[in-house]
Amino acid sequence: MSRTVSLQLCSSTGSPLGTLPPFTVQTPWWPDVEPVVRRARARFGVDIFVLRLLSTKTSSDVMGGAVRYLAELIWPPARVARTPAPDDHPLRAHWARPGGIATIVEWADTTLAAAGRPRNGPAVQVKTWNLSSLLRLPTADGEVWCKSVPPFFAHEATVMAIVAEDDPSLVPPVLATDHAGTTLIADVPGKDQWDAPAPRLLEMVRRLVTLQARSRIGDLLAAGIPDWRAPALTGKVEALLDRVQLPKDELTALHALAADLPRRFARLAACGLPETLVHGDFHPGNWRLGPDGLVLLDWGDSGVGHPLLDIAAFLPRITGALRDQIRSAWLDAWREHRPDSDPARAARLVAPVAALRQAVIYQCFLDSIEPSEHRYHEADVPQWLRRALRAASG
Repeated sequence: MSRTVSLQLCSSTGSPLGTLPPFTVQTPWWPDVEPVVRRARARFGVDIFVLRLLSTKTSSDVMGGAVRYLAELIWPPARVARTPAPDDHPLRAHWARPGGIATIVEWADTTLAAAGRPRNGPAVQVKTWNLSSLLRLPTADGEVWCKSVPPFFAHEATVMAIVAEDDPSLVPPVLATDHAGTTLIADVPGKDQWDAPAPRLLEMVRRLVTLQARSRIGDLLAAGIPDWRAPALTGKVEALLDRVQLPKDELTALHALAADLPRRFARLAACGLPETLVHGDFHPGNWRLGPDGLVLLDWGDSGVGHPLLDIAAFLPRITGALRDQIRSAWLDAWREHRPDSDPARAARLVAPVAALRQAVIYQCFLDSIEPSEHRYHEADVPQWLRRALRAASG
């Protein structure tokens, strides 16, 4: 799949400069802007930072289609037709505003230079959307990743530091962080594990369970990590159901499921598994395999709650008999750490809870980003609520 890209240009102060003719890039993912920047340079001789998504037109549920972005023109001035300036919005990410990425790069340059590791080549924009901005910065000692996140993910760097105290090989090295959600992370060479073979998938699960079995939730909660334990998550689910728009029969069933959550959580607690660190987006693609083994990336979705909440993102990406094998190994790993526990029963009980948590998370995204970015997440809340109903009935 591909995208047809249109770029509406502005200056570093937000003044409109016009538009560039549409062009095609060979990846469908809207946040994947590195090929957009590269193609704009090759075709039009301009250097840009993509600021944000303006509009899309697609018949697919996996992105692609016609995409229009606002882009800041870095160099040189271009001869283009003038267009009206876009309106600002109070929920707009700071990297999505003109001059925002330049400010991030300036902070990164100052920080790297102070550490004796100055940037020695152009900053490369890799990804941008409402959940993160990702830049790749070359240095003489290897590449550095500069990641900026919104306030609801600001705990990510602290969580990685806490995890590193228990298992430094499990997370990428954090070099520095500011107070606005930007972190410098050392490069982890290797390959993302979307298509990992069975032995590697089993290793991922075992390493997560080992980490969770010894996690210190007091330190995590003190760091501002989200709380998905029984009282907090039940309240968030109830608040969500009071505002969501769904058919009456589905809402009735969801309110009944929410009313039963205290009993379900009590039964979960009786299964004997501890409340732990939850990665929150634990799937094979967030693992990278390099010379030093497997490293787990992207901790912004992390929180504290039932450890088997992480099953929801992992198992659906695995098919056939292998899924049952991984699930059995996951439960066996917990039996090794907690011999008196009943993880199989816990997995059945937690399934609708995990789906409800996902719905709560996506509603948080929608509440925290500007409306033009809602197209990324607007289908997710009803989708996960319906999954919760299916899991409860199953």
